[in-house]
Amino acid sequence: MSISKQMFFYQEKSSWIRKMFEEGLKLKQELGEDKVFDLTLGNPDLPPPEEVYLALKEMVENYKPEYHRYMPNAGFEDVRAKMAEKVTLEQGVKVSVKEIVMTCGAAGALNIIFKALLNPGEEVLFPAPFFVEYFFYTENHQGIPKPVPSKDDFSLDLSAFEEAITERTKIVLINSPNNPTGQVYSEEEIKGLAELLSEKSKRLGKTIYLVSDEPYRNLTFDGVAVPSILKHYSNSIIAYSFSKELSLAGERIGFAAVHPDIEEKELLLSAMIMANRILGFVNAPALAQRIVMKCAFSKVKVEVYQERRDILCSILDEANISYVRPKGGLFIFPKVDMDDVAFCEHLKKWGILAVPGRGFGKANHVRLSLCIPAEKLKALREPFLSAISELKLRP
Repeated sequence: MSISKQMFFYQEKSSWIRKMFEEGLKLKQELGEDKVFDLTLGNPDLPPPEEVYLALKEMVENYKPEYHRYMPNAGFEDVRAKMAEKVTLEQGVKVSVKEIVMTCGAAGALNIIFKALLNPGEEVLFPAPFFVEYFFYTENHQGIPKPVPSKDDFSLDLSAFEEAITERTKIVLINSPNNPTGQVYSEEEIKGLAELLSEKSKRLGKTIYLVSDEPYRNLTFDGVAVPSILKHYSNSIIAYSFSKELSLAGERIGFAAVHPDIEEKELLLSAMIMANRILGFVNAPALAQRIVMKCAFSKVKVEVYQERRDILCSILDEANISYVRPKGGLFIFPKVDMDDVAFCEHLKKWGILAVPGRGFGKANHVRLSLCIPAEKLKALREPFLSAISELKLRP
């Protein structure tokens, strides 16, 4: 075999999301794009806020060749200072430029965090359902991914975490709002998790780090606020992305923010900065850094996603399909009373594309994306209800 066994295995098991997306391309060719409802990818379709256009316009009008040169591996200092202001405001803990490393999105941030922290065989725990790439990111750095079941409403099951933590546990990773469920963990849950990690760290005589993956932090509905992890746990790190809140997914821009009181902070930060270099990122994209410096506190019109959530929820209600109402993010994760792969195959007959929940560690569920216009979602109602009615008529 020419490729590595690991990559062969990854290609065999990987991404239901991509598989269904590719199926969608075929369906669109067969049926016509207007008859296909692609609910697979969380690919932001809203236009970036006007501040992004103005930042680009200013760069073009004041163009300098040095815009494209290398900078320190941690990123431009003035950009990092602006990100520190953002984290300080959002997390309620004073963070300085020294605690920020600019990265190639939240994915880049997670990879440099894991590279800096993990020794072979150490565990990364995360709630299930989970973003499937967490397995890959953990194993990239010889760690052991370890999903921990959530409660029925997808909130954190602290008892399950307490049971899952071992002497090999190095990192607990959370994602709120969650992909794929849209759940936002409450202040009480974060506080309880922090207390559990403090107690376990003390008992085991080692540091367990809390890492929060926050690409959806500013995409919440109904006035819901995402609690701060920095307020509750000093050995914590944030992985952040502007892909969703600025609709800049293709620009690959984000950052890692380290708690100012984290243990061995200087050593950890130097390791993360080196990881940025040796993993091949080198530095976050220069132009994208300059954009987010100008747009750090801007965001897309979140009410558009909320309207889409409400439309999709109303369709699920009419179809009598149970779900947990998302508090944020770009997805709904309803439960289906049959094999999730078979359910998705059935929907395809009606031009509807969804992702089986087993790809996120939770069978008998499907993930539906909100990255589809409201008018198209309204048109989804009739074929979706017809598809469900046909299932109910089967013997």
